[in-house]
Amino acid sequence: MLGDGQLGGMLRDAGRRLGLSVEIFNPELPEASVDLRAHDRPIITAEREHWPDNALTRLLQDQPGWLNAAAFAALADRQWQKVLLDALHLPTAPWCPLGVETDLDSLRVTLGGEFLLKRRRGGYDGRGQWRSQAADPGGMPDCMPDWRNEAIAERCIDFSTELSLIGARDAEGNMVFYELTENFHADGILQISVMQPGRYARWQRKAQLYHARLMSHLQYQGVLAIEFFLTDTGLLINEVAPRVHNSGHWTLAGASIDQFEMHLRAITGLPLVTPTQPGCSVMVNLIGSEVDPACLALPGTKLHWYGKQVRAGRKLGHLNFFHPDRRQAAEWLRRLPLDAAFEESRQRALRTLAVNIR
Repeated sequence: MLGDGQLGGMLRDAGRRLGLSVEIFNPELPEASVDLRAHDRPIITAEREHWPDNALTRLLQDQPGWLNAAAFAALADRQWQKVLLDALHLPTAPWCPLGVETDLDSLRVTLGGEFLLKRRRGGYDGRGQWRSQAADPGGMPDCMPDWRNEAIAERCIDFSTELSLIGARDAEGNMVFYELTENFHADGILQISVMQPGRYARWQRKAQLYHARLMSHLQYQGVLAIEFFLTDTGLLINEVAPRVHNSGHWTLAGASIDQFEMHLRAITGLPLVTPTQPGCSVMVNLIGSEVDPACLALPGTKLHWYGKQVRAGRKLGHLNFFHPDRRQAAEWLRRLPLDAAFEESRQRALRTLAVNIR
């Protein structure tokens, strides 16, 4: 496993449950610290789509067991990701590359309104992005002198909510999908995810068709996540992540097979079966501070702590709640002691949980 973050740790835990040995490699390790001769035909996957170019990462990518080389090449760069989505006729927001001579006024004309600048590589949780405002002058912002040819511009979309779909594909082309999940952010950071079976049944099949088209084209193996905007005209793909995903962490409590086990099943040839998802699941990210022990007083609490050093804005763990009755899950979320920064996301999530499934 290339990558030693929390996703790698949860994949390693899933491996233990399946009787698989999952060895995690820090991409900053020297090449000499890794002896692949100790492994019999290792399968090499990654918990991230960005890593440094060094002797170790080149060694791993040169192995015959390295999976999804085409997917990482196409999806890790946002410009190439957009090119691929357009080529596959998968709907996404209007966009254009950021050239040397580009200015804000010309981007507004090209894209038909205000827009986001996104770095082509890296950037997550709202980092590496800048949003235009009508009052901005025509030139490029002073804070981004090095973004030319290193970013894309994407029109700001009016959407009702963000949904994500976690799916998996094995080497034979078999695919399985989880239920669509609704996500609530603040400042670009995911705070709360909610999954209610059937809540977005109207869009489930369409999302799966888009997801399947992309995985089939890439001959992808493992779990892949797609974030969607739900708009008045349907689904638009926001971004694609070729890995297990934060918005799928609810599966650790709310599905018979979680996304981490599903990824390992898909890449090792173990049976790929649709998981049961029998009730309402809520996931709350723990960001920037230690967990409040009062969270553990709620009977539905499942805590996952990542063991990271506490730092502002950093994802340090998450809480899962699962219950067959969405009203009980909502009550736990309502009682959860959260920082004031979470209150808007909490209220939006509670409104979602209060709506009867149509």
